[in-house]
Amino acid sequence: MKEFKVYNPVKVAKYVKSYFTGQLFIQGIGRFEFCQGKMAFSEHAPLHYKRVASEVNKQIKAMRLAAVA
Repeated sequence: MKEFKVYNPVKVAKYVKSYFTGQLFIQGIGRFEFCQGKMAFSEHAPLHYKRVASEVNKQIKAMRLAAVA
């Protein structure tokens, strides 16, 4: 499990994209799981988890679109 001391959506997105499946921990925010190259969260997750996962997933999508172009 990777631990990020500081939340940086681009660095987290690169990690998730490259390892595809696993877990990570962001200090001050919490533990996340990712599967199939996307951050996953449950419907009952706190709002800040959903925001972080959504932001990282947007970065991953932007990276994929930039690689195609």
